[in-house]
Amino acid sequence: MEEAFRHLYNFHFDAAQDVLNRYIAVHPQEPLPYAVRASGYLFYELDRLGILESEFLIDDKRIAKKEKALQPDPKVRAAFMKALDDVQARGTAALAADANDKSALLAMCIEQGVTMDYMAFIEKHQFRSLTPAERANSYAQRLIKLDPSFHDAYLTAGLSEYLWKLDNVNGDKGKGVESLEKVARDGHYLKPFAKILLGIINLREKKYRDAQRLLVELNHDYPENPLFRNELTKLNSKIGAFTN
Repeated sequence: MEEAFRHLYNFHFDAAQDVLNRYIAVHPQEPLPYAVRASGYLFYELDRLGILESEFLIDDKRIAKKEKALQPDPKVRAAFMKALDDVQARGTAALAADANDKSALLAMCIEQGVTMDYMAFIEKHQFRSLTPAERANSYAQRLIKLDPSFHDAYLTAGLSEYLWKLDNVNGDKGKGVESLEKVARDGHYLKPFAKILLGIINLREKKYRDAQRLLVELNHDYPENPLFRNELTKLNSKIGAFTN
């Protein structure tokens, strides 16, 4: 699993899927690898369509607008949906056997989170994406209540707080950022993803030095990821190289 996540954050999507295939062959009933598989398909599409670039993510009009050029790959979509079904089947079974199965709760949390992202960013169904967002947060809250030191769960909880506040729903933006910072500092599998989200938030709020610091860390830890490298180059050109 560690190797799969490392490939995923380096944007070596095929390599990540190969590792997951080997893991699943040995552990076919574990839900978490299928959730990571779904994440791989999601990030492949987000990268292919240029949705992960900062110019897109800081522009609310582009996020909401349906563009003919941004068409999902039907084969990837089918594989993505199959992975979601696999998570659901195995996660439901695992939680029926043990309602406190932390790995299964994390898998279901990730599954609902990537469903939300696919619906919101690729299919442009922002309103409909609220349902999986709420489900993801529900799983995250169960994890936090079960084990407050399960830091990866705070990513979904924090993102929910931040996004709900932006949508004028009952949320606390400051609390959301604080939770994401906790994952960026102490998280496990989702630590780099928390840094990505904080970087996007900092760019949206024009906190360019904070975004730059996170990009420096991500580029150092995942030097083969072209997105981190390109975004850091653009930001360095805009505000000057990071010297601290």
